[in-house]
Amino acid sequence: MNEKLISKKKPAYPITAQLSNYLTAQGRNIKIPIFYDDLLRFQGAVEIFDDKDEDTLWVSCYYAEHEREEIQNSLKQMYSILHSDGSDSILPYLNIDSIDFCTFGNTKPFRVKVRNVLNDNYIFLYIKKADASRIYGLELEDILSPNHINFLVHKDTLIEEHISGIPGDIYIKEHLHTITEQDRRALAKEFVKFNERCFVRLLADMRSYNYVIVITHDFDRKQYRIRAVDFDQQSYEGNPKVYKPQFLKENNPLVEMSAEVLTRGSIKQYEKEERSLLAKRAKSEQKRLRHLILCMKRDEISSPEKIKQLKLGLFDLTGDVKFKRARNMGELLKAALDFVIRNYQNENPYIIK
Repeated sequence: MNEKLISKKKPAYPITAQLSNYLTAQGRNIKIPIFYDDLLRFQGAVEIFDDKDEDTLWVSCYYAEHEREEIQNSLKQMYSILHSDGSDSILPYLNIDSIDFCTFGNTKPFRVKVRNVLNDNYIFLYIKKADASRIYGLELEDILSPNHINFLVHKDTLIEEHISGIPGDIYIKEHLHTITEQDRRALAKEFVKFNERCFVRLLADMRSYNYVIVITHDFDRKQYRIRAVDFDQQSYEGNPKVYKPQFLKENNPLVEMSAEVLTRGSIKQYEKEERSLLAKRAKSEQKRLRHLILCMKRDEISSPEKIKQLKLGLFDLTGDVKFKRARNMGELLKAALDFVIRNYQNENPYIIK
């Protein structure tokens, strides 16, 4: 179903001065003596295979002796800034166990394993080339989704925290057929809400390997949450369908399961619930959101052809003339959020105002 829905190659857009000022206001900009390009200077690499002896498309890198210590100290400092107060006091207790490089995808990230030498607990960091689209996506995820996300920017280098969960494609392949009927309904509910969340905030390309399934045990049942992990296609594509995971063939097993276990009425109810939650989040963070959308309005993060296709597609779906008048992706996102706030804002008479 999704032939030609997604562009084969999306260009990376630079961070503008205005977006950089926004990041500074949000405490996202940092100073650190290392860049993404510095990590590219590895002397060699070894392929990494999974427990089934299949190529993971990651390679483990090693560096020249005279550079390794400087690189590792800088990465420890990044960890301290991202997860602590940025001081040097914790650096003696940290070790960089590995630096891996991904040979697949647009961002070609580095994955850094940071271990606490006192208790052997470890965490991953991801170092990537900064792309304005991805930064807008990360910020919108933090503002509009139920998930907070932590990241930092150093000029043209992006540092992200690891998002834990089972990759969607692996979950569908290895676990989906084993879960109970109750779990199928719970996961279907979350997929409907995730589908709606991506559409309203214009996050595209949520194929099964671009999100993770997070499972939480709650008394006598499991709670499911689907979290996006790839934000490169934020407000870029022109076809409205690509912003709904239900139209991507990799998600067909989840679409079919949802149709089997949920009634049409339930699906409508969950869509309405998610739109109402999005409206509440947008209202509660309106100052920050207004600043971010102002940056998007003055930024170039898509082509005129895609903007025209998307605004006409959204106008056809909603009949809202604000979409038709939009001139860029920032104005389209603003129109989408205004539409949701206007139509799904909580008007509960029992709330004291």
